[in-house]
Amino acid sequence: MTTATSPATSDGTASRARPAPLAIALVLVLGSIMVTLDQTVVNVAVNRLSQDFAVPLATLQWVITGYSLALGAVIPVTAWAAGRFGAKRLYLLAIVLFGAGSLLAGTAWNIESLIAFRVLQGLGGGMVMPLGMTILLRAAPPDRLGRLMSTLGLAILVGPLAGPVLGGWLVDEVSWRWMFFLNVPIGVLVVLLGLRVFPRDEPGPVRALDVPGLLLLSPGLAALIYGVTSGGERGEFAAPGVWVPLLLGGTLVAAFVLRALTARHPLIDLRLFRRRSFATASGVLTLFATGYFGSMLLLPLYLQVVRGESATAAGLLGAPLALASGTSMQITGRLIDRVGPRRIVVAGAALAACGFALVVAQLSADVPYWRLCAALVLVGLGGGATMMPTMTAASAGTPRDLAPAVSTTVSLVNTTVGAIGTAVASVLLTAAMAARVPAAEGGLQSLHALPPDALAEAAPGLADAFQHTYVWAVVMTALAVVPALLLPRRDEFRRGVSR
Repeated sequence: MTTATSPATSDGTASRARPAPLAIALVLVLGSIMVTLDQTVVNVAVNRLSQDFAVPLATLQWVITGYSLALGAVIPVTAWAAGRFGAKRLYLLAIVLFGAGSLLAGTAWNIESLIAFRVLQGLGGGMVMPLGMTILLRAAPPDRLGRLMSTLGLAILVGPLAGPVLGGWLVDEVSWRWMFFLNVPIGVLVVLLGLRVFPRDEPGPVRALDVPGLLLLSPGLAALIYGVTSGGERGEFAAPGVWVPLLLGGTLVAAFVLRALTARHPLIDLRLFRRRSFATASGVLTLFATGYFGSMLLLPLYLQVVRGESATAAGLLGAPLALASGTSMQITGRLIDRVGPRRIVVAGAALAACGFALVVAQLSADVPYWRLCAALVLVGLGGGATMMPTMTAASAGTPRDLAPAVSTTVSLVNTTVGAIGTAVASVLLTAAMAARVPAAEGGLQSLHALPPDALAEAAPGLADAFQHTYVWAVVMTALAVVPALLLPRRDEFRRGVSR
């Protein structure tokens, strides 16, 4: 890549004009890696955290779900805040906030403090992806959008690939606290590079914050997730502590939808769903991400609880999925500009569903790892061919002034359904283990108290519980094929069809 392709202006911006989009994308990748790395390293530490803090899975999963809820809570205000404060300034502030939350999470003294600091992390991390997409959409030439979006997808390769391995090693050999401390130097580097590489914020119209919409949407989403999680903890959904928050959350979200359709400047512009490419892509993300990201909780726990592997080994055995996903993402990101998203995403969702089906068909307490990894490679190839091409399709033909709204809404959908998927997976797994293994009625911490012989005797029943839970991923990823059939064809994608 050369930079001396045009004469420099007095401020030096012209000489960087040609390489700027790729340079910007690479810095955004580093920032996104910090966030995705943190999400994936925690999954392999769930078993160790359950031992250290002596808490059940229903409580411990709030380390993951609380983080996701914070992501969802802050994303709705990101589009407004980007217009008010500038995308560059706000992005760097989000990185600083995430780094501070990481530093505090590493010092957590009990499960409550860890959850609280994870929420702080989420408040910063929730702004990173939508703001990064906004910055990239404004800098990317239309004919290079697919390629640059696939570059941004490198974070989804490196994070899930390095996170479980690095996190597992830290958990086994150092301390789980360093899963969070390692974010601090990365955050410092991102801030320094961002100050140099990102384009200056351009002044634009500033609209008022939709405070009523914010007070409806964020608590509504939180109540829905709380209700689902409480159902798993109690083992049933008829208790008032479960259906009351579910009903309240559903009512608040419905009220937000009504307001968003009538307000002059809504918090989330739901009129974006009138654009065909955006609406169908959102449908794909809703179904696919619920099953795909919900299943991410299962593999590390299966390997550690059923097979007795270390956290490091669990991370290594999960690497083929992440490597396949990242490789597929890079290939399809370069194909989408020529082939269009429809064929790629349909094939990707179907392939992931087949991979999950193979996991269900063969999962047991002693399935050979090569067979399990082969099925997970199919899942990864399908996931990489589905997620980023779908997000690219949602962004196709986006006018510059709508870039913050589109990126914010896509990130909100992705984050919210991912949190729901994780909560549902936790609910199903907890119930399935209790139904098949009496000793597991008290959750993960009750299994930790079992002697090795008793745990080995319970392994077939526990494996059956994981097998049962993976059916959820099969169903949701297979259903994603339906809206994928409505995504734009090649010629429509090239024209940036929005209706």
